[in-house]
Order: sequence, then structure tokens, then C-alpha cells
Amino acid sequence: MAKLTKAQREWKPNTPKKLRSTKMMFASVVLMLEAFVALFLGLALFGIHDKNPVYLVVAGVLAVLLVLACGVIRKAWGIAFGWFLQLVLIAGGFWEVSMFIVGVLFTAAWWYAIYGGAKIDRENVARAQAQAQWDAEHTEQA
Repeated sequence: MAKLTKAQREWKPNTPKKLRSTKMMFASVVLMLEAFVALFLGLALFGIHDKNPVYLVVAGVLAVLLVLACGVIRKAWGIAFGWFLQLVLIAGGFWEVSMFIVGVLFTAAWWYAIYGGAKIDRENVARAQAQAQWDAEHTEQA
């Protein structure tokens, strides 16, 4: 039989489920999609510009940074790092003009992931507090 994880060992009946951050999930999805776009940009530039491997290396480094950014967005500087990577993706438009459009669209998605996700997180916390208050007021006496 497989070993239980720490969360599985510590679980007890009626344990409240930990709220997951919608902001972090949205932001991670955007960053992962951007990593794929960075790789495809590198492949396209490699094919267009006489098979120059520099484009593949730069695109690979950018893709790795985008994936690593998923792990640090919980830190105070993580969101700023994500914004920096948005600017780098837009700057890809200097090598392939269509990346200006793609970069701006992904930046809009990043903005929504950060601000829209934070709004959803606040609403979820308020909903959980209201539910806890209602549960406390309506406990059944056995």
C-alpha cells in the first residue's frame, strides 16, 4: 500500500478545507502558457533567422524563468518578477512583430489573474466567514 502524505495523516473528519488562492492559480496558469509561447517564439525565430541557436537558448531561458516564477509568486517580490517577465515577453516583438500583440494580450491576462484573482479570493474569504458565523449560530443541540 502507498504511503500516506502528511496532509492525509493529519486529516480528521469535519476538518475544514484550506482555501486555495484563485489569484495564485490564475497567475500560474498564465505564466505556464507564456512559457509555451516563449518556446514557440524561439522555434519560430530559429527557423526564420538562418537556424541561429541563440534564439533557442534565449527562448529556453525565458521559458524556464516563467516556470520558476510560478513558484515565487507567493513571495513579496514574486508579482513584480511576473510583471518584469511580461515586459520581456512584449519585448519579443522587436524580433517578431506579432509578439507585441501576443505580449500585450498575455499582459492583460496577467493583470486579470492578479487583480481579478485577488477579488475572488476576498469574496471567498468573506463567504467562508459568513458560513462559519451561520454555522456557529445554527448549531443543533443533540
